[in-house]
Amino acid sequence: MHNEQDIPAPSPIEIIKDKSNYLRGTIKESLIDPLTGGMQPDDQVLIKFHGTYQQQDRDLDEERKRQKLEPLYSFLIRVRIPGGIATPEQWLSMDSLSDQYGDKTLKLTTRQTFQFHGVLKRNLKKTMQEINKSLFDTIAACGDVNRNVMCSANPFESPVHAGVAEDAKRISAHLLPRSNAYHEIWLDGKLIEGGEKEEEPLYGKLYLPRKFKIAIAIPPRNDTDVLSNDLGFIAIVENGKLTGYNVTVGGGMAYTFGNTDTYPRVADVVGYVPKEQIAEVAEAILIFQRDHGNRSDRKNARLKYTVDRVGLDFFRSEIKRIKGIDLAPTKEYEFETMGDRYGWIKSADGMWHYTIFIEGGKLINRNGYLAKTALREIALIHQGKFILTGNQNVVIAQVSEGQKPLIEKILKKFNVINASGISLLRQNSIACAALPYCGLAFAEAERYLPTLIDKIDKILEANDLLQVPISIRMTGCPNGCGRPFLAEIGLVGRAPGLYNLYLGAGFAGERLNKLYKEMVNEQQIIDILSPILQHFAQSRTKDEHFGDFVIRKGYLKATTAGKNFHD
Repeated sequence: MHNEQDIPAPSPIEIIKDKSNYLRGTIKESLIDPLTGGMQPDDQVLIKFHGTYQQQDRDLDEERKRQKLEPLYSFLIRVRIPGGIATPEQWLSMDSLSDQYGDKTLKLTTRQTFQFHGVLKRNLKKTMQEINKSLFDTIAACGDVNRNVMCSANPFESPVHAGVAEDAKRISAHLLPRSNAYHEIWLDGKLIEGGEKEEEPLYGKLYLPRKFKIAIAIPPRNDTDVLSNDLGFIAIVENGKLTGYNVTVGGGMAYTFGNTDTYPRVADVVGYVPKEQIAEVAEAILIFQRDHGNRSDRKNARLKYTVDRVGLDFFRSEIKRIKGIDLAPTKEYEFETMGDRYGWIKSADGMWHYTIFIEGGKLINRNGYLAKTALREIALIHQGKFILTGNQNVVIAQVSEGQKPLIEKILKKFNVINASGISLLRQNSIACAALPYCGLAFAEAERYLPTLIDKIDKILEANDLLQVPISIRMTGCPNGCGRPFLAEIGLVGRAPGLYNLYLGAGFAGERLNKLYKEMVNEQQIIDILSPILQHFAQSRTKDEHFGDFVIRKGYLKATTAGKNFHD
C-alpha cells in the first residue's frame, strides 16, 4: 500500500489539463483579447491539443524590445493527415493558405503532414476553418495524445502499401480524442457528421502523460523511422500478402542536455499480431501508457521511460490484462534504408509515381528553385494524389502514361531539383524548422543545413563519396523533431553557431548514434569530418555504411540501448 506521501505531485501541465474542461480552458477568450497577439499561458498549453503552437519571430526580438513592443507572436498550425495523402484540391488549398495567412512557406514535416508558420492570432481561427473546409483537420496534431499516424509513403505502389495506409487511417480514427472542444472553438459549434461524445472514454480527463507517436513501416524501407516512435508496426508480408505486424514499443528521440536520466531510445520489437488486431493493440498500449506513464516529471513521461522503468514482462502482462492480447513471437524482417526512392517508379497497375526531393521540407520559391510554384502548377492538372513522406519529401502519385510528360515538363520549367544530380548525403538529409520561430531552438537547422552540406560535399567529392549513401540530420535543440540521433552524422544545436556532433548510427534506423564532439562550430565540424571521411573512403569494406565504419574503426562505441547513449 502506498500512502499519499508516496505519490509525486502532478506536473503543472497535468493541473492545466485537469482544470481545462476537456481542452476548452479560456481559448475562446484568448482568441478575442485585443491587448496581445498571444494567448494566455494556460491556453498556450491547451491549443496544442487543437493542432497549434504559439511562437514568436526571434529574428525580431531585439528590435521589438528596443521599441518597447511585445514579441511578434504568431502560430504554427499542424495538419492531421494519417499516411500523408492529399488530393490536388487539398494541395492547392494548403498552398493558398500558406500564402494568405502564413509566412508563404509550406513546411513538409517529418511526420508526413503540412505545417504553417507565421499565422497571426487574428487569422488563426479563419485558417483552422479553411483547413477543415478542405476536409483536413488539426485535431490531435500536437499535445498529449496520439499524433499523426505515419506509414510507408506510397499506398498506390502495391496492394500491401494500400493495406498499410488503410491501417494508419484506422488507428488514427480509433485513437482520436472525443471532446467537442475543437468544434466549439474553431468551427463555431458545428459538428462533423455523426457528432462527437462529450466525454473521453479512452483518454480520460487528463489525456496522456506526454505525446504519443505511431508509425508503420514496410521492409526493406524504413522510411518512417518506425523505431523512433512510442509505438510502431513493421509490416510482415507472406506470399505477397500483408498478414500482420511486428509490434515495437518505447522509441523516442528527445533528451535534455545535462540530464542523464533522459536519453533517446530505439524501440524494442516485442512480438507479432495479425493485421486484424492492429487498432486493438494500439489502444491497449495507449491505455498502458495512460495508466503507468510519469505524470509528475514531463522529462521522463514518454513511453520509452515507462517501459524501461516497469520492464517488458510487466508490459506484456498488462497488454494481456487490458485487451486479452497475447503477442506472438516476432517474425523475420530486414530494413535496408531510411531514405526515400527518388524519381519515377511504375507500379503493377501501370501508373507512375514521382518522388521529389524537398530540401528541409521547406516549400518556398527562392534562388531560382521554384518547387512551390511547380507543385501548384502540377496540382492544377494532376488527376492522382500527393503523398507526403517522413523524410520531408513529396510523391506525385498515380500519374498516367499520358500525363507523365506533362508533369516532367512542369518540373523542368520551374527548375525543381533532380535528385540524381545531388549528393546522396543531401538526399538523406533532414532538418527541423528551428529558428526563427521555434522557442526551443538554440541554433539554426533548416536555414543552415543546406549551406553546411555544400561544404561537406566538397570533402565527399575529393574522396569520391558523392554517390555513397550517408545520412545527416540537424536540429536546433535535443528535442529530436528531425530524429537526429538516428543519423550517421547528427548535429544538434547548443548555442548560436555551435552544435554537438554525433556519429555512428545505423543507416537503416536500428541503432542510435553517440556524442563525438561537443560545442563545435562550422570550421571544426569540417576539420573533424574531413579525415574521418577520407579514412572511410580508403578503408571501408564493400557496401559498408559510414555509421558502421566509425564503430568498426574505434572512433566511438556503438550505442546498443538508450540507457548507454551517454556512456
